[in-house]
Amino acid sequence: MSDLRAREEFLAGDRPDDVALFLADSFVSDDRLEEFGERVDDGTLIVVDGERGRNAFQAATGTEAMGFARSAMDLEGIVDGDLAGGTCPETPGDDAEDHEIQFVFAFAEEQNEDVGGIYAEGDVIHAYAQCSCGVAYSDRWNPSDADGGE
Repeated sequence: MSDLRAREEFLAGDRPDDVALFLADSFVSDDRLEEFGERVDDGTLIVVDGERGRNAFQAATGTEAMGFARSAMDLEGIVDGDLAGGTCPETPGDDAEDHEIQFVFAFAEEQNEDVGGIYAEGDVIHAYAQCSCGVAYSDRWNPSDADGGE
């Protein structure tokens, strides 16, 4: 299966057992990453089964994936719907010069009407991002939303 197809399926919420990782070129400079994922603007996006993905995330970032997600969930920001960019909540006005995403960890959760809110509306993409300024933040959205996390 092509990496592009894997990303499309993940972003549609069709791969709830997988995780997606975006690693910016400015954060990780390793040409071998392209062997495992899809080359996108400014980095590499990898979609892989959950356990391998969490291990790859820790190897690439030095941070345990779910611990990172827990620390990032307290601050909401904007992660782009393609997972390869976003807007740090600490960005003052239009000055994004010191605010570039270094990496994103994301997973899909299946629809759960019992929970309510966006979970009742459909599958939910959870995305956790690390900004170059040091701020970790989160975003979530239903794949059916045309703009993703924007």
